[in-house]
Amino acid sequence: MAPKPASTAGKAPASTAGKAPAKAGKKTATKKSAAPAASGEKKKRKKTRKETYSSYIHKVLNQVHPDTGISNKAMSILNSFVNDIFERITSGASSALLKEVDNLVAGNPDECASYPVW
Repeated sequence: MAPKPASTAGKAPASTAGKAPAKAGKKTATKKSAAPAASGEKKKRKKTRKETYSSYIHKVLNQVHPDTGISNKAMSILNSFVNDIFERITSGASSALLKEVDNLVAGNPDECASYPVW
């Protein structure tokens, strides 16, 4: 068996104060690369991720009608429709759950179990 290399987990990184920065490949002089360095490099903002049902709608559409496509506007309408239905279901389930809890708390003690049955 070959000996295992020594672990570097507990060691501090070597000092790079006296070293020149590493060069990466060829240097090409362009205005785009020189301008951000002079004015201070700006970081690009990441786009916020928008969760939609478009991929699922496409999958179902291809199963039902393989040769049919869908426009962006129609996809937007279907996405808002699915979001609306989902919101209605969750609000209905929430209100039903709250009513059930109220009935258990305000109900007749003889009707309630004295201990949970698993």
